[in-house]
Amino acid sequence: MNTEAIDRLRQITGQAKRIVFFGGAGVSTESGIPDFRSVDGLYNQQYSEPPEEILSHHYFMTHPEEFFRFYRNKMLYPDAEPNAAHKRLAQWEDEGHLIAVVTQNIDGLHQKAGSKKVYELHGSVLRNHCMRCRKGYDLQYIMKSKGVPRCDCGGIIKPDVVLYEEGLDEQTIRGAVSAISRADVLIIGGTSLAVYPAAGFVNYFEGDHLILINRDPTPQDRHASLIIRDPIGQVMAAL
Repeated sequence: MNTEAIDRLRQITGQAKRIVFFGGAGVSTESGIPDFRSVDGLYNQQYSEPPEEILSHHYFMTHPEEFFRFYRNKMLYPDAEPNAAHKRLAQWEDEGHLIAVVTQNIDGLHQKAGSKKVYELHGSVLRNHCMRCRKGYDLQYIMKSKGVPRCDCGGIIKPDVVLYEEGLDEQTIRGAVSAISRADVLIIGGTSLAVYPAAGFVNYFEGDHLILINRDPTPQDRHASLIIRDPIGQVMAAL
């Protein structure tokens, strides 16, 4: 690990007053949740249908049984625990240095670590609702149910995650963009910035330091004050 880069990161974050963290799947890989686009990721595994198809709104509506078989098997990790990255961000918020976490992840690990101001761009597996009466259900209900989970009223229960072909929540978008635009330091971690419209939100940053912690290059590298290629959990632990 580059100790000079770690020292620089420590210096920047130590002086920052309004840190915002923008993260993707790489933040949770060190918690045992695989990402989507790596060599061993979900999108490079073989299924009868591509994951993008199975996780689409159309497929959910037309093949709910198959959707939930895949969803329970590949998208839910109820035993996952926050790693050093999640914990460090929660600590910064508690200390008053971090104003928000903006995440593309749906695992709820930021909140489990103690973060309070979290904008979940793609929703959360921890929340589910009846499509008929809007009654809410937790993750355990989905895990324990068989086939297509049903509400007491008979309606199908849908996870509060943004499927392909669905739009992002407007209130979440406004909150995330507002936080990013007010930040003096934006840390982007564990994301290739390949998923839009979420990746485009970082363009609202006008602060002092853009920091990238990601193993691969991103479209924002040329704008960064600091780039670190090490796993983000290890980087945060080193601080």
